[in-house]
Amino acid sequence: MSELFTNVDCIELYVSDLDDGIKYYCGSLGLKFLWRAETSVGLGMENGVTEIVLQTDRKKMNVDFKVDSVAGSVKSIVEAGGKIIDGPFDIPIGKCAVIQDKWGNEYVILDMTKGKYITDESGNVTGVGKDL
Repeated sequence: MSELFTNVDCIELYVSDLDDGIKYYCGSLGLKFLWRAETSVGLGMENGVTEIVLQTDRKKMNVDFKVDSVAGSVKSIVEAGGKIIDGPFDIPIGKCAVIQDKWGNEYVILDMTKGKYITDESGNVTGVGKDL
């Protein structure tokens, strides 16, 4: 059996104000600013692939696991006894779904089938591209 999860893509944390969140997590705690969209910002750690995503949409923490294909992963998760809470649905970089395992734990799976964020020199997201 092949591994379903590629890696932990990000931990999503709610903040009421993105600029305050950047000041706290980057200015005070040393994370690096990676990118910014309208309601979220991506922050990185020195030696990791996992991002901290600060977001203003949901007052809840999420763990997002990267998978090769959300559509294929959903089938495996349901066959293993998990449930699909929401999705699959489109996101700017690919597909996403909210999952619940058989113990009631919720998490997000996502793929990057549309590519990675393209940013300008200030880190603002300007689009999505495949070969970055």
